[in-house]
Amino acid sequence: MSVNKDALVEQVMSELLKKGISLDDKNQSNASGGFEMNDFLNSTSVVPEFVGTREIGDTIGMCIPSVDPTLLDQLHITKKYSVLGILSARSGAGPQIMAMDEAVKATNTEVVDIELPRDTKGGAGHGSLILVGGYDPSDVRSAINVALDNLSRTFGDVYNSAAGHLELQFTARASGACHMAFGAPEGKAYGLICGAPSGIGVVMADTAIKTAGVNVLSFASPSHGTSFSNEGMVHISGDSGAVRQAVIAGREVGLKLLAQLGETPVNDFPSYIK
Repeated sequence: MSVNKDALVEQVMSELLKKGISLDDKNQSNASGGFEMNDFLNSTSVVPEFVGTREIGDTIGMCIPSVDPTLLDQLHITKKYSVLGILSARSGAGPQIMAMDEAVKATNTEVVDIELPRDTKGGAGHGSLILVGGYDPSDVRSAINVALDNLSRTFGDVYNSAAGHLELQFTARASGACHMAFGAPEGKAYGLICGAPSGIGVVMADTAIKTAGVNVLSFASPSHGTSFSNEGMVHISGDSGAVRQAVIAGREVGLKLLAQLGETPVNDFPSYIK
């Protein structure tokens, strides 16, 4: 679609005047290596919905300050907040969900929908779509930023090889994101133990459950509880120490099994589950 350049220039100049920046100011800034027209066109003042991105998982964060009512009626959400935050990724679901779980604890927002699309860029796993609602755009943007900043931590126990991957997650106090996505009781410790190919996840789950006294919330496999991804994952809850111990035990056996397929699985960020 072609862009009307005159209209675009008029829009930009209007915004500049609102900000108290004159054309002369712009020219002087250009001369000193400062303000650039492209910087303005690429800034969030032109696209207010953009919050940020992370290369991890090809994750993008956005905020819609006032959702169109027609669209709001069609979204599959639990509560119809007019302000929506969006965290969307090509690969990684658990890390984004755990990151958002921390975000809603820290802000006046609520998770209203989580979907786990089957995405071929994620290898054997999922992508993710997470929606959060709030009453103030600044709260929602803050939640998205907190989630984006947490990704390097929550990806710390994702181990990849050419043959598959492992994912481990733990929180001492689950919140809205874990509850909506995995049925975790809010306020209690929660753990996720996942292996791909899915058979590795079955053995990891068995080892974890035998290691410590935990409550098994559910087991997800390719045809049950996932979007037909080649993963086996168990969701557990209970005493914080026991859940942590079970997750670590699942991780140890998973690393040994996945390595049997020819390549040592590695994580790109430091492990946070100790």
